[in-house]
Amino acid sequence: MPKDKKSAEKTVVATNRKARHLYDILEVFEAGLSLKGPEAKSLRAGRASFEGSFARIDGGEAYLHNLHISPYAQNTSEDLPALRTRKLLLKRREIDRLAARLRGKGLTLVPLEVYFLRNWAKVALGLGRGRRGPDRREAIRKREVQRELGRSFQGKFKA
Repeated sequence: MPKDKKSAEKTVVATNRKARHLYDILEVFEAGLSLKGPEAKSLRAGRASFEGSFARIDGGEAYLHNLHISPYAQNTSEDLPALRTRKLLLKRREIDRLAARLRGKGLTLVPLEVYFLRNWAKVALGLGRGRRGPDRREAIRKREVQRELGRSFQGKFKA
């Protein structure tokens, strides 16, 4: 048990809101994110964007591509590109399992959110299958129906 409660909390930095709209997420994985000092400070300031980002397994290692982390303003050391490829820290067994699943047709690894857990940068990766136009519209319809049902039941069960 941690000594102070704050150290065990998950601090979400950025969320990929489009991911659950564009993909059916089948399974979620947690991976560590390999960062350099200025990137970690910029990430703590909440300066990240998921636009066009994806994860891939190359040569038995997992990498996160196109995650935009803005340069840290007070950085005096090396200048790092904002869109550089970052290594994901996963166990060998997890990488092998993901590689086997990704060989299936139409599956991809999508970053869902970046957060800090016990001062370590983490990424939630979703194994997802892309949705087409009609699938997206159907998901929106279902969500609207659920919302309407919730509203109609809400007034009837109040004491």
